[in-house]
Amino acid sequence: MAFVGRQAELGTLEEQYAAPGSSFVPIYGRRRVGKSELILRFAEAKPALYYVGKTAPPALQMEELGREAARVLGEPLLASSGVTDWKRLLINIVERHRGPQKLVLALDEFQWLAHASPELPGVLQDCWDNRWRRAGNVMLILCGSYVGFMEREVLGKRSPLFGRRTAQIKLLPFGYREAQDFHPSWSLVERARAYFVCGGVPTYLTLFDPARSVEQNIESVILGEFGPLFREPDFLLREELREVDNYYALLVAVANGHATSSQIAAASGLPERSLHYYLQQLSELGYIGRRSPLTGSRPSQRQVRYSLEDPLLRFWFRFVFPNLSYLQQAGPNKAFRERIRPELDAYFGTCFERLCREALGRLYVRDGVNAPFSVGEYWSKDTQIDVVGLREDGVTDIGECKWGAVRSVPKLLDELSAKAGAYPNLRGATIKKHLFVRERPPKEHRDSKKQEGSEATVKWHDLADLYR
Repeated sequence: MAFVGRQAELGTLEEQYAAPGSSFVPIYGRRRVGKSELILRFAEAKPALYYVGKTAPPALQMEELGREAARVLGEPLLASSGVTDWKRLLINIVERHRGPQKLVLALDEFQWLAHASPELPGVLQDCWDNRWRRAGNVMLILCGSYVGFMEREVLGKRSPLFGRRTAQIKLLPFGYREAQDFHPSWSLVERARAYFVCGGVPTYLTLFDPARSVEQNIESVILGEFGPLFREPDFLLREELREVDNYYALLVAVANGHATSSQIAAASGLPERSLHYYLQQLSELGYIGRRSPLTGSRPSQRQVRYSLEDPLLRFWFRFVFPNLSYLQQAGPNKAFRERIRPELDAYFGTCFERLCREALGRLYVRDGVNAPFSVGEYWSKDTQIDVVGLREDGVTDIGECKWGAVRSVPKLLDELSAKAGAYPNLRGATIKKHLFVRERPPKEHRDSKKQEGSEATVKWHDLADLYR
């Protein structure tokens, strides 16, 4: 598949490469988000040395890097120098680069290199300060999948490399509109469903065959015993975390709707006093998010809820992990038909709410809203509001999401009005109402009931509008 998106990130890298003087660009983000592909795409047709760190002794990694440098630079002596010192090896590599262009020196999975050689950040700082920065012939890229590590050990104040970066890129999963480019032949409904399962992670999206439906891809790619994503969450967690059993218990609890600390503790069997550590680790990896009702005031601790932010993990711990035994017995087709499909539309409904919250910011840009804003949701013991947009121009947007068919427009409008009335409008803002639907009802039904008073008619948004 052709390289998709990342034009802004490629533009930043090209600017850094063309700038006078050497460049230092840390790139970080969760696994499978496309960091390596971005670097390799950028490095095409440039003198570039790309090396992936691993859990191996430092001497072995230096030997491998030397061999790769010998190949890229056409300097055979680098492969047989026998250097066992990072500083000497890195200096030798850069000194052997003779071209007029900068040498791209990209160290991927930097956390493993630094784990094996804790002195390496200091060595790079020494090389940068005393040689490379003034020489202007190097573009150093440090890339890592452990967001917490990169923020502490490369970008943080205590890092030897602090303050030396000339740019930085935190690579995020694609948004829903960019993710659709992986399957341009699909209907909007299928593109949305794929996003609900894969999120915007390029690796996962490329595994969904455009010649098959989303349901067929779920069966073969995720539920099939030999499917590439059947064990993906297990691999991710075991590679990045210890005490995996405790994380599994926590993730299953959250995936099944247990959102508060006390609920998660009761459902997982973990002591509530221990949850903070596990939640913090999962949050650093981008898997768990902390939410609170959006009202403009500071929430109390008892209002905080936790949610699974990674779509594949959310789907896997909701449907796959609890049914692993049945999947082995019945196979993916029967398991999907009996255990997953009956609940899938309701599950997609909650995913659609997330997509609509993501979409609201795009709608603001399209509508020319220039004021700063926050987007979230609201809940209390009496009501649940799917989408809340707090704008600093004195407007609050209230939205209701409906993934299923709209059977009664008046009833849906009444529900939205009731929820808007229950929202604690602490700022006295103008309330604007929105309905987000998969498919828009006929116009005569939408116009059959107007809002009371001076407020405008409810604004409708369907998938065609959201993807426009």
